Amino acid sequence: EFLVEISGTTVTITCPLPEDTTTWELSGSPSGSPGGKYTIENHDSSPVNLTCSSGGQKYKMYLNARVCANCEELDTLAVAGIITADLLITLGVLILVYYFSKDRKGRGSSSPGSRQRGQKLQRPPPVPNPDYEPIRKGQQQLYADLQHRGF
Repeated sequence: EFLVEISGTTVTITCPLPEDTTTWELSGSPSGSPGGKYTIENHDSSPVNLTCSSGGQKYKMYLNARVCANCEELDTLAVAGIITADLLITLGVLILVYYFSKDRKGRGSSSPGSRQRGQKLQRPPPVPNPDYEPIRKGQQQLYADLQHRGF
């Protein structure tokens, strides 16, 4: 029910009691001027027990607020804009990388990492065409009836 406002190192607490005769107690000892608002200047981020009372009503609050001197406040629209811009830039970079790398798929790489590791596998020789098979030893009778022509 308390309203707490933090700006830099200043913390302002508003008591839920509507009267201006509200008294404040900070960690059990009376402090501050009477009124509906209590301001802590140069708060050191240490936890504090606060009590505001008026007449027979009393409200207690445990304040554990972290403050800093050089913090910047951002509204929701600024945070949403930053996130959206970051996503659009990332998407643009991904599209550029995709289109520039698409053309390089058919090219072979000359980098040393593209070589095969381990034993090199040798391909068997191609199957010879039987029409142009060379004459081997022991098969001369097969071609004996062919006559040699002189040019």
